[in-house]
Amino acid sequence: MIDDGITISVEVAYATPERQVVIPVDVPPGTTAVEAIERSGICQQFPDIDPISARIGIFGHVVQWDQELQEQDRVEIYRPLLVDPKEVRRKLALEGKTMGRQSKGKSKDSSR
Repeated sequence: MIDDGITISVEVAYATPERQVVIPVDVPPGTTAVEAIERSGICQQFPDIDPISARIGIFGHVVQWDQELQEQDRVEIYRPLLVDPKEVRRKLALEGKTMGRQSKGKSKDSSR
């Protein structure tokens, strides 16, 4: 990271089921995702963030911690999944159920 007074604007985002926070941060060009997270102070607001194991992304695309940021990037810190979605679908399929989506071409009211 080079600090010559020029900065770029990025955001650091984290969400729980109860709360979402997006923190704007001005950082020097060359700043990495982890450096922006540190500068944002978000880990103090959410002590449950595990900086060692948390996955991060930029606009929904998973990136490495050393990813260099660009102007207007939003660094997203992802919470670990509590349940594997594939396992949930498998269990529902065994019970003859779905995850709530209907197949294409089928309407809720089949009498029409």
